[in-house]
Amino acid sequence: MVFRKLMAAFGAGVEVDTVLHNSNVRPGDILRGEVNFRGGSAHQRIDGIFIDFTAKVEVESGDNEYNATYSFLHQAVAGPSELPAGDSRSVPFEIQVPWETPISAIGGHPLRGMRLGVATELSLAGALDKGDLDPLFINPLPAQEYLINALNRMGFGFKKADLERGTLRGSSMPFFQEIEYYAGHEWRRHFNELELTFIAGPQAMDVILEADNRGGFLSAGGDTYSRFTVGYGDNPAGVEQTLQNALQAMARRRGWF
Repeated sequence: MVFRKLMAAFGAGVEVDTVLHNSNVRPGDILRGEVNFRGGSAHQRIDGIFIDFTAKVEVESGDNEYNATYSFLHQAVAGPSELPAGDSRSVPFEIQVPWETPISAIGGHPLRGMRLGVATELSLAGALDKGDLDPLFINPLPAQEYLINALNRMGFGFKKADLERGTLRGSSMPFFQEIEYYAGHEWRRHFNELELTFIAGPQAMDVILEADNRGGFLSAGGDTYSRFTVGYGDNPAGVEQTLQNALQAMARRRGWF
């Protein structure tokens, strides 16, 4: 359970606390919690309470890079109401986690390079005040976890994960996740690094691979790509074979197979 005191708004002494019942969820799950707030010394009109899903995104601008905070879900959990002085209220909420929400934890452990959070916004007296972030840990869907484990079995070693600004084909998000790996075992002969991206939906997901290929005596290095679809009910052995085939095809394009 996560409990944070978010703010005392506009000098009115209105206090807001948000409790997430479970901050470890998967894409498509229901995030449940409650917003508790208490009036101050004066009667106030609350225009609305909102929950904001945010993420730290890497932005490239010319030769420079910087991090920016992007909101990818903004949902009202309470409409206009009157808050008498000293009165206490509690508003429960249930919000479906977007299917395309990036992974930020595996096995309940934070994924290095990822920062996702939930902020509570209180609209009071015509102004909007956003509180601190409660961390949000998005664990992979079973199909995503299987592919991640398959790459581990093939000798790819996790490097880091990040979010980059941009919208990929088939996606509605203003950014996309790249989970980066070092190549290992026999794949080290073909690739320097591999990047994995998921575009998940309710029934299936697209898997995008980008390989940084090694150069050779007769060929230059460069990036190659592969994209395939995995249904959540697909046979795991078949999914792993599809992954293996995609990696081999990417290596063949550089003349290594």
